[in-house]
Amino acid sequence: MPPTRPQDPPPEAGYAAGFASRYDDWFAPAAGTENTVALLVSLTKEAPSGPLLELGIGTGRIALPLAEHGLAVHGIDSSPQMVARLRSKPGGRDIPVTIGDFAAPPADDEPGEYALVYVVNGTFGELTTQADQLACFANAARRLRPGGFFVLDAHLPEALATVSAGTEPVNNTGQDFVLRTRSIHPARQHYVSDYVVLDDDRLRHVRVTFRYTSPGELDLMAAAAGLRLRLRTGGWSGTPFKDSSTYHVSVYELPA
Repeated sequence: MPPTRPQDPPPEAGYAAGFASRYDDWFAPAAGTENTVALLVSLTKEAPSGPLLELGIGTGRIALPLAEHGLAVHGIDSSPQMVARLRSKPGGRDIPVTIGDFAAPPADDEPGEYALVYVVNGTFGELTTQADQLACFANAARRLRPGGFFVLDAHLPEALATVSAGTEPVNNTGQDFVLRTRSIHPARQHYVSDYVVLDDDRLRHVRVTFRYTSPGELDLMAAAAGLRLRLRTGGWSGTPFKDSSTYHVSVYELPA
């Protein structure tokens, strides 16, 4: 008889719990890491001195290269499995990580501790209510030093609407075959990404729900938290933000 395989977690149980060891292969942007790190490093030159904080640090795809640049990086993540994957990488044990909800008020952080707080790879959208997203802004602002930056990335709702139907392959660095289908749900201001993965001759399903936001709504959330827009680009490569953009990176500043 074939060996018994562990059951996959239910689709909504969270990809982090069951797929942490494969996350970098399946879901990380193929060419996005270098641009993301470069832009964050450039922002640290304009920010006050101090450590960086990554909300949803995960496997350390961004934090570890930043640490290699000589920056002090801390992290928050709700998944012990993802953090264990970070710890297994060179330098991963040197990064302080808090297990918890990154939208929640700081637990052990001192107010005004960080020069830069950032959340990447669409992770901000995994806060699926406006209340949680507002709380994230407020608590990021509380963690920042005066003159510090809160940085996030997001899809534009108009672009999501044009690609909400159909299935497409996902670029990945492993040997697995990954397809993604997105569906948009305007009544809830959500979009859902369903991933089907052919892994070791079996199909696995991962579902992730996001709350999408317009740049204007994000700017209002920032203003409510005492932050102001410093920079908005059409992506981590720093391309200009314009009508044809499908994605954006927004940098908010806590006034000094």
